[in-house]
Amino acid sequence: MNDRDNAQSDGPKAYWRANLKLTAVLLAIWFVVSFGFGILLVEPLNRIAFFGFKLGFWWAQQGSIYVFVVLIFIYTVCMHRLDRKYDVHEDPDSPERRGD
Repeated sequence: MNDRDNAQSDGPKAYWRANLKLTAVLLAIWFVVSFGFGILLVEPLNRIAFFGFKLGFWWAQQGSIYVFVVLIFIYTVCMHRLDRKYDVHEDPDSPERRGD
């Protein structure tokens, strides 16, 4: 029995559990990056210059936004893999997608 067959036998609960785990991990990263670096660690980061700005200021204004955008792409790629693993993906050649 391969990994895909095992994933399909677990059903929707396993898919939802994997989805929630991925979401929780990405939200934790987002929290650490935005709140931790942008607010809690701003003073130590301000001792470092980054393109002429204090790194803490830059991180609070720009860096956390860049990380958020990267996390969106990571979520998209990971969800695509989860959809394939649990066989809930939308096949672009399916009759439902073509309108047949």
